[in-house]
Amino acid sequence: MASKNNRRDNNRRSNDKNKPVRERQFSKLKEVSPRNEHQSQYLESIENNSVVIASGPAGTGKTYLAVYEALGHHWAKKMKRIVIARPAIEAGEKIGFLPGGIEDKLNPYLRPIFDSLYDIIGVELTNQKIERGYVEIAPLAYMRGRTFNNCFVIMDEAQNATFNQLVMAVTRVGDNCKMVINGDPYQSDLPVRSGQKSGIDRLQDALEEVRGVSVIRFDRQDVVRSKIVTDIIGALDKYEEENN
Repeated sequence: MASKNNRRDNNRRSNDKNKPVRERQFSKLKEVSPRNEHQSQYLESIENNSVVIASGPAGTGKTYLAVYEALGHHWAKKMKRIVIARPAIEAGEKIGFLPGGIEDKLNPYLRPIFDSLYDIIGVELTNQKIERGYVEIAPLAYMRGRTFNNCFVIMDEAQNATFNQLVMAVTRVGDNCKMVINGDPYQSDLPVRSGQKSGIDRLQDALEEVRGVSVIRFDRQDVVRSKIVTDIIGALDKYEEENN
């Protein structure tokens, strides 16, 4: 009996050795639970819709939960790849002056997503996924003409995209694809005329009634980052109301 158990243990260790380092430790993803009602709605919407457009202040978990869902779909082999996109601008995707290739140019803009990946699966496994093409970095401007099949697309910081750019992006969704578009309209680097809505606000209004599209609007009560951030956002909201 002991001999059979030893053989099983040896076989298990042998199979583990064939797996990449760190992959063995993350056969199951880190457990993440929603911390408020809007986060619950957000996770359910991602699960049940092809496109989710989420807006709201910083610290509400939009990016982290989108990354978690993307990894979950990839781990369960529901989708082969994760595509990470965002406008690389402070006013129009001007990344040519930065050194290196596309990924090098975008890396400074993608730190929040990389921080989420590192927290959930670790640095080494994140790098493995990128090297093997399972995680792709795609500037928003490079999405034109593409069709995304069998992948989970996260577009972060969408407040820095114009309405037309967002329309271009959302019409890239193909078969077995999910797209999550996140942004905070109050942190846009694009000039917006007084009284005019941002691109992500307009996209939410335009697509809210479309079947397969879900719109989530977080507010300052949903901030989970820290109490000081909640208080800061509340003070800024009050300031905007009093001075506009």
